[in-house]
Amino acid sequence: MILAHLPSGYLFGRAAGGRDRAVLIAALIGSVAPDFDMFWFHLVDQGQTHHHRFWPHIPMIWAGIAALVLPLIAVTARRWLAPAAAFLGAVMLHLVLDTFNGGILWLWPFSDRLITLVTVPATRSHWVLSFLTHWSVLAEIAIILAAAALLLRDRLAARASRRRIG
Repeated sequence: MILAHLPSGYLFGRAAGGRDRAVLIAALIGSVAPDFDMFWFHLVDQGQTHHHRFWPHIPMIWAGIAALVLPLIAVTARRWLAPAAAFLGAVMLHLVLDTFNGGILWLWPFSDRLITLVTVPATRSHWVLSFLTHWSVLAEIAIILAAAALLLRDRLAARASRRRIG
């Protein structure tokens, strides 16, 4: 996935927290958090290692973080439990979406094989163009359209609510 992570975070956040702003913001950040490794990929690694091999794209790392952080938050700062869970859930959603055509180390540390459902062949001069012209981009478009429709519905409902109050 290239384009649908943030829209999927919106859909996930709305499903997880309804209109809870903290949950929605946490889900939006979590939906793109694994791709923060792109800074390392470009600035330090110089693109030598596939960024899906860095720790932010390894599900077992995030499972370990969740196992440590969620119980701690539940005991010490219960108010932040739902946003923290939404953040971590959106991170996992990111990894699931990347599995579709990007490859994720689901079996790490037992295997260093990137698992992917669909292989996008290099058919264009740049890998991004190959992704954007492959049939799998339709899944991204569907996620984007679903998020846009929900956002539009939310905005129209908020506007109608303000008119009734005002």
